[in-house]
Amino acid sequence: MKLLLSRKAGSDTANKKIFRAALIVGALSIAGKGAATIKELVIARLFGRGDDVDALLIAFLLPVFVLNIGMSALAYVLVPVFAETQQIEGKESAQKLLSGIALLSCAALLAIALSLALLAPLYLPMLGRGFSPAKLALTRKLLCLLLPWMVFSGIANLSASILNAFEKFVFPAVIPLITPLVTIGMMVLEARRWGIFTVALGLAGGGVIEWALLLRLLKAQGLRFSLRWHGFDAPMRLILSQYVPILTGSILMGSTAVVDQVMAATLPSGNVAALGYANKIILGGLSVTTMALGTASLPYLSRMVAAGDWAGCRHTLKHYFALIVVATVPLTLLVISFSRPIIRLMFERGAFTPVDTELVSQVQICYAIQIPFYVWNMIFVCFISAVRRNDVLMCASGIALALDVTLNLALMRRWGVLGIALSTSIVCLVSFLILSLWCFRFLAQETKSSLAAPQPEVSG
Repeated sequence: MKLLLSRKAGSDTANKKIFRAALIVGALSIAGKGAATIKELVIARLFGRGDDVDALLIAFLLPVFVLNIGMSALAYVLVPVFAETQQIEGKESAQKLLSGIALLSCAALLAIALSLALLAPLYLPMLGRGFSPAKLALTRKLLCLLLPWMVFSGIANLSASILNAFEKFVFPAVIPLITPLVTIGMMVLEARRWGIFTVALGLAGGGVIEWALLLRLLKAQGLRFSLRWHGFDAPMRLILSQYVPILTGSILMGSTAVVDQVMAATLPSGNVAALGYANKIILGGLSVTTMALGTASLPYLSRMVAAGDWAGCRHTLKHYFALIVVATVPLTLLVISFSRPIIRLMFERGAFTPVDTELVSQVQICYAIQIPFYVWNMIFVCFISAVRRNDVLMCASGIALALDVTLNLALMRRWGVLGIALSTSIVCLVSFLILSLWCFRFLAQETKSSLAAPQPEVSG
């Protein structure tokens, strides 16, 4: 009985720590998301949902994909390995690891940027199917301006990950304010002269500033962002071996957003922009919540898995399952009920008309259905990563991508862009069912195995 009470208290303590850490990380990210939202409001006011915004969103697709998928996956495996290396082997070994990862990352980002620029005439017509030649030409010009932003932002993300390994969370969360603020300033000052190009120029300038500030913060920790190769030592091999399955799963799952926008580009002009505006509030809130929850929960779940505390894992999953229900279901109902006033308040001004509000609010309702399932998925993804079954995540991501394409084709024929948004929510629901069933089945098997294992005899 004493052992049971001790385990439960420990689990409750872990749950409270996860909650506090998630609250801190989320709060520090809200300001950055708020600045990004203001940037989108300025874009909506100045450019509406016309061809310029369609071109900008399509030009954004692959650079954002590289950052959100490639660099995020790297951060996910780099932080624990770097922290362990620094703690056990010392700062010199950590510096060698940083130099090697920095060299590989910079080389990869530059190679990707060059490839995207050279191959643009081949893939942009596919991404922007239905675009006129003039619209495609504009998209290519915007892409070329966004590629420097991709490189510098990628390096900045890597630097922020290293700072997080040192438990420095405040500045890496606050510095992302810079890019949207610089972009807003560029649009306000130069939009009449440079038009939609001010957005790309502002992003590139902000990325450079963020990169420079984060490098100075690294230096304050006694680290140099040097590009030097020290060979495939044990920490480097560990990072690369973990990176492949996580990257594959992330690419498959992240491809759904690309597929949605590409398929929306086949619809009449303005539908890509409608899809983007409708998802701004939903995706903005979800990204902050899931990032905070994932950052906070993964270390504690990993410790419980390492200790074989399957009862503790089950308790934490059930605890946060219930907490997410309480937090997200009422929020989802509110967003659905007040979607039109929300869109009117956020966007309806300047070139964004009441007709735009009507369409975008309906698309937002279809997106809002996914909110509880999206957040639930994060806690299950963290548990699956903690038990090192990233192959399950790859399979689930592959199923989600195939289902997304199939549902898009079926639903957009009847409901247009609304069908694409509804397809996203259905895919999120199916992913939740797959991941939750796998997690609780795995826990049941491990708990049964633990109970069946012979217990050591206790001497009298």
